[in-house]
Amino acid sequence: MARLLRPFVSGETYRAFAYYLATVVLGCVALCLLIAGWTITLVLAITPLVVPLLIGLRLGVGALAGAEGGLARELIGVNVRPPMESRATGFWARGFAALKDPAFWKQQAHLLLGWLIAIVALAPFSLGIQMLTIPLYYSSVDGLDMFGRSDIDTLGEALAFVPVGLALVVAGVYLLGLWRKLSRGLARSLLASEGERIVRPPAETRARRLRALTITSLISTAIVAVLIVIWDLTGGGYFWPIWPLLGLSLLVGIPGWIILVLERREIARFTLGSQALAIQIGISAVLFGFLVAIWAITTHGYFWPIWPGLCLALLAVGHAAVIYGQRQHRIERLEASRAGAVDVQETELRRIERDLHDGAQARLVALGMSLGRAEQALESDPEAVRELLAEARQGAGEALEELRDLARGIRPPILTDRGLEPALAALTARTPLPVTLSVDVAERPPAAVETAAYFTVAEALANAIKHAKAGHVDIRIESQNGTLVAEIVDDGAGGADPAGRGLTGLRQRAEALDGTLRVTSPEGGPTTVRAVLPCRS
Repeated sequence: MARLLRPFVSGETYRAFAYYLATVVLGCVALCLLIAGWTITLVLAITPLVVPLLIGLRLGVGALAGAEGGLARELIGVNVRPPMESRATGFWARGFAALKDPAFWKQQAHLLLGWLIAIVALAPFSLGIQMLTIPLYYSSVDGLDMFGRSDIDTLGEALAFVPVGLALVVAGVYLLGLWRKLSRGLARSLLASEGERIVRPPAETRARRLRALTITSLISTAIVAVLIVIWDLTGGGYFWPIWPLLGLSLLVGIPGWIILVLERREIARFTLGSQALAIQIGISAVLFGFLVAIWAITTHGYFWPIWPGLCLALLAVGHAAVIYGQRQHRIERLEASRAGAVDVQETELRRIERDLHDGAQARLVALGMSLGRAEQALESDPEAVRELLAEARQGAGEALEELRDLARGIRPPILTDRGLEPALAALTARTPLPVTLSVDVAERPPAAVETAAYFTVAEALANAIKHAKAGHVDIRIESQNGTLVAEIVDDGAGGADPAGRGLTGLRQRAEALDGTLRVTSPEGGPTTVRAVLPCRS
């Protein structure tokens, strides 16, 4: 029974449902953008205006693909980061590079295919909820028709559809898992970045964005002006330039709002600190204004844009609720991790106290006794004094070595003085196993992050030596989007216990920094320890 109910209590089911709801909205925006953008681009293909139009279209597609990539990361667990721009230097080259960029075409394909998959995935819920609610509204609708069954005018006839609706909803829940797998594969194939992206300074990136938006706005204004002149020269009449004007408003408005939110981070203060929510609300407002304009131009009758506007508002409210829930969960997790870090610190303090008492302190006491005995025998037995002084010198050296080992267990001096890579190189040099070390960190991370990464590697190496009987260890440290990622892989026997005391302490240390630590160790190996530590608050 528990297995049958698992999809209904699993967080993955509700995250997938939220993903498809958001994908439907993004797909509608993408469809409008692609139709308007490509229509205008093809019309002006033989003019120089096609270059800024391509740049604007590339920016819009990249922004929407980035939004879908963010949804995929947060809701269905696919770590993809689509590039927003094509690789090129120079204004004209950037325009034509979009046509030769495979990522540009893949992103468009994902926007359309993902939208279709979302519609199919949500169809059972839409139809099922409609059938479940028939008893609530059948009496207020004349000639209600469901599957050829018209004139549903009794409660019994309406209730007959409830089991069918319930079955559709249940089937939709079970099918969400299959659709989720398909969407994960589609995102990996079409949204994953190919190769390393060109890294530009923030000021240069900002200037390029604003320049592209300015040029797109000017070109759009010029196009509308030319079309109005043509309309006037051809005798006026029906003001048909209003339609390309509406299409161009989407082409400029959506990327413009996205750039505004990215540049003015204070806007996110009004949306629970989430730039994604701010972008969604702005795009929803632009799309709603687009639909209202169509209504005003065509019918002036029944105000049908209220329904898509209501759906967009509900999606924004749902997005805000998810962000608020995630924030509360994050606060609770941080409180728990802080408490775990305090426990680890308390344990470390007790260990240091014990090591000082049993090690260096005992040796210093013995050193004092040897010096006292030497003082007493100074006049009567010089030979004994020589032996006692030699014993005291040896004890002092051992006490000093134990103090160095103790300090190294707190934070190695080489880590403080020279950084993570030299410290790990010194650590692996003392390891009796063959170790491959790769450190790719552009800027030195904060001290707490360095310490956590160092001890993660040290603990993983110790486990590989003591328990895994490994023959080789591969260590990779790299910076990724404001985080430090440490991955240690050994070819040992596997079967490591992630709940062991050492790994639990490392996990609590990582969580105290708002990071994560994952241990994968199947029987027979290999064992992978992966720590992701944020370098920015």
